[in-house]
Amino acid sequence: MKTFVTTLIIIMMTTAINAQQKGFYDFTVKTIDGKDLPLSSFKGKKVLVVNVASNCGFTPQYAKLEELYKKYGNDNFVIIGFPANNFLHQEPGTNEEIKEFCTLNYGVTFPMMAKISVKGKDIAPLYRWLTQKSENGVEDAKVGWNFHKFLIDENGNWIASYGSTTDPLSLKIVDWITK
Repeated sequence: MKTFVTTLIIIMMTTAINAQQKGFYDFTVKTIDGKDLPLSSFKGKKVLVVNVASNCGFTPQYAKLEELYKKYGNDNFVIIGFPANNFLHQEPGTNEEIKEFCTLNYGVTFPMMAKISVKGKDIAPLYRWLTQKSENGVEDAKVGWNFHKFLIDENGNWIASYGSTTDPLSLKIVDWITK
């Protein structure tokens, strides 16, 4: 009887802990136009989440991200861009200015979100989930600079984190999308 009660308590505690942990699909973010976007709308798709900036040495990656999106973006894959001003103030613009910059200079058509913080005391809840093992259940991943990439599978699972120097068209990203 004592073993049964102990087992029951452990099951109840595990259920409570798992119920408290948020998943990727539990977040709602703001689009660059200020509309709510539940990430659950991407269920069934592989998602590349990337923090972006307009005045960075990596800014030309917008072109490669757009190329990746045009080639593979469909019912199975999407890129979500999150402008952030966390690194040497390389994204100082307003959401409207950022949208105009991305559209005019790189023809960006993948979903762009409102500007957020990707690190520090004011880190956005989604980025807390992306960067902390205690939140995502897989791995800690520090965002070291602009154009850091996170891969989320079609079930909302955290798969991988790639730094700014990883080309969006790299074999490891393309292979992940196409398999």
